[in-house]
Amino acid sequence: MSNQAGPTMDVSCCVPLAKRRVPAEAAAVLAPAFKALGDPVRLQLLSMIASAETGEICVCDLTPAFDLTGPTISHHLKTLREAGLVDAERRGTWVYYRARPAILRQLAALLTVAPAT
Repeated sequence: MSNQAGPTMDVSCCVPLAKRRVPAEAAAVLAPAFKALGDPVRLQLLSMIASAETGEICVCDLTPAFDLTGPTISHHLKTLREAGLVDAERRGTWVYYRARPAILRQLAALLTVAPAT
């Protein structure tokens, strides 16, 4: 079930939006990631995945953290996969998730703001 969903770009593509207009190609790639993160549950899930000590986390550890059904959590995780924010790997009956650092760096670079002087 390894999932490499979502197109990615070279990190250098993302000059901060405060410095230059976002190219159409970059916007098309990054907008689905921002849209996916617009949901509080998905933002929390990505935070849990990205901050996992081992670099990955089992869905069995994600589901109990929410007062939601398993299928609802699965839907949110699928949205994160389709947006290219996480990869998933099935091991036996469980699925393990890990963040995709490259796209997270792209999002961060795009939102970087120079310090006020």
